[in-house]
Amino acid sequence: MADEFYFNTETGQVEQGKQTTWAHLMGPYPTREAAQHALDKARARSEAWDEQDREDS
Repeated sequence: MADEFYFNTETGQVEQGKQTTWAHLMGPYPTREAAQHALDKARARSEAWDEQDREDS
């Protein structure tokens, strides 16, 4: 859909609508801003999961 946004991990750019292969896309996101922060959000989640794993060990 053209009203969804994706973060392209290969180019580092936000795309409006699905323009490239799924292999390099994160999303969809409802806004351009949300897509721009996709890597930050994924990094934060990963760090939280790593911390939880350390606490569970």
